[in-house]
Amino acid sequence: MRNKVFFLEDDESICELVKCTLDLSSICCECFLTVKEFYEAMEREVPDVVLLDIMLSDGDGIDVLRRVKARYPEVSAIMLSALGKETDKVRGLNAGADDYIAKPFGLLELTARINAALRRSKRADVLRKGDLELDVGRHRVMFRGEELALSNKEFQLLRYCMDREGKVMPRDEILVDVWGYDCGETRTLDNHIARLRKLGLNFETVFGVGYKFIAQ
Repeated sequence: MRNKVFFLEDDESICELVKCTLDLSSICCECFLTVKEFYEAMEREVPDVVLLDIMLSDGDGIDVLRRVKARYPEVSAIMLSALGKETDKVRGLNAGADDYIAKPFGLLELTARINAALRRSKRADVLRKGDLELDVGRHRVMFRGEELALSNKEFQLLRYCMDREGKVMPRDEILVDVWGYDCGETRTLDNHIARLRKLGLNFETVFGVGYKFIAQ
């Protein structure tokens, strides 16, 4: 299976140029002109790397970056932006970017940086916390030597919590980062936590705030 890259860029000519270049290097690239299309694609499939412009016609690439990193921390993110000042790069890197490339950029350099990101991401495919092992690439979870049968959303929730093991996670924050809910009450999160608890995983309720995951 070829490596997959999602590219969020509202300039069609740049999209086509990057797509063609990566295809020659056997890297599959899907381009999205709007934030909405990009988010919809992320719900269907999680790529290895995302390329994000900052100044978009319908949103801010930094906001997209934060959301991607919150929900899919293992995905490498590279910013491609005409904002090339040091302060701009620092802002992007502090927001969670793994790399930052200022426009105009060289296609050979971009390909090399993507390949470097792919190598790093392959090393981070497996998360381990105590007796729990989550294999991102195989979409498999092992706990005390036995495989757990999880739905896609349960898998995303567990991955999110493993990355924040030992920290108190506000309920509203989890709903936004994992489900994309901006507001409103729902029992969805509680039901998913209850299901993971039944499988033996340790989630502590922090009353009035949210949950804390403790590895065993």
